[in-house]
Amino acid sequence: MNHVPPSVESPSKGELDARLKNLQIHMAAAGLDVYVCQSPDNIYYLTNFANFVHERPFILIIPQTGQPYFLVPELEEPHVACRSVLDLERVTYEEFPARQPKSWDCRLWDLVEQGARVGVEETSPAYLVRALGEQIQSTVVYLPLVDQLREIKSPYEISRIEYTSVLLSKGHQLLLEGARVGKSFIEANSEVSKWVMTQLLTDKPTTNMLASNVYGMVQPPSVSDDPHNFTNVFMTMEEGGPHVTVVSGKADGYGAEVERTFFLNQVPEAAQRPFEVMLNARALAFELLKPGECMGEVDRRVRQYVNSEGYGDTWLHRTGHSFGVTQHEGPFLADGDEREIKKDMVFSIEPGIYLSGLGGFRFSDTVLVTETGNRCLTFAPETLAELTIKRGSDRRPAD
Repeated sequence: MNHVPPSVESPSKGELDARLKNLQIHMAAAGLDVYVCQSPDNIYYLTNFANFVHERPFILIIPQTGQPYFLVPELEEPHVACRSVLDLERVTYEEFPARQPKSWDCRLWDLVEQGARVGVEETSPAYLVRALGEQIQSTVVYLPLVDQLREIKSPYEISRIEYTSVLLSKGHQLLLEGARVGKSFIEANSEVSKWVMTQLLTDKPTTNMLASNVYGMVQPPSVSDDPHNFTNVFMTMEEGGPHVTVVSGKADGYGAEVERTFFLNQVPEAAQRPFEVMLNARALAFELLKPGECMGEVDRRVRQYVNSEGYGDTWLHRTGHSFGVTQHEGPFLADGDEREIKKDMVFSIEPGIYLSGLGGFRFSDTVLVTETGNRCLTFAPETLAELTIKRGSDRRPAD
């Protein structure tokens, strides 16, 4: 495979035309006349338009042949014209709410023929299905067609995810360089997010900030056994560890993440073995992640190893998830996702061990499935020695 260098360029019309054509091929195979998208992520994937969606609906109607219709509020039509790359017929409604016949649902009726076999996303809200009308409701088919197409990345998407991976990896390096006892969560996050966003805007001044975000977070050992505990932005780094970093985000529409376990000044004796077991579990996941393997089996094998080392009751989450136009999506390296791993899928590898009273142990990387194995797109220190940071304290002696 020819390696496409990392890129932050917007998708070409050809890239989005190919996505539309692929969707319409799958629609024909499913016997659909029309497919209706409401998910902002799927709309972004197909059109390059991202927006903060509130109460005004944005609905993409894709016929089995020809160009889509994009139903949008009049307020947003210039924004759609500015950002979208795919050829669209923009159809506007007056406002939300609005009187008939100027309301969004009346305009929707004009675009979907009665009796058509209509596909909708599995996450479609009830109000959208109701708005299609009673005749169409009886023939609606719930299919995650766009979500399925997003699972295999094009060379362009891989280049964009790799760009985000490099950017976040450098932000993670900055986080570790600034780590010290007493430094607050909010200070670390501010430094990382400022640097990453400044670099992104330098590389691409026209970045869509509605499709961009970054988090540079650190959990100290007092809470790192609870992997989603970010409730106190003023919590501070502590002597020892394990601390767990989370540097995650989207750079103009494409996501990645990198995470590490680190220690400040000294490593508690009780932390050394779980750290080693976590590293071994991670290495096993890398070994297993290749085309033809079963996603669920990767997770089961990694869990089996962790269980054999006596940490089975510390397992709280799956081995990995995917990335794309979000930083957290399917498919999953999880017991229960029995699909086949395929070339050009992208996953996190992040088996974790969480010990109450001691802390959490987790690395995460953004990893591309290649023809024969995988390639890690993120980079960060990997050894206990590298992740034991000797540094002073922000704490000041009491008066």
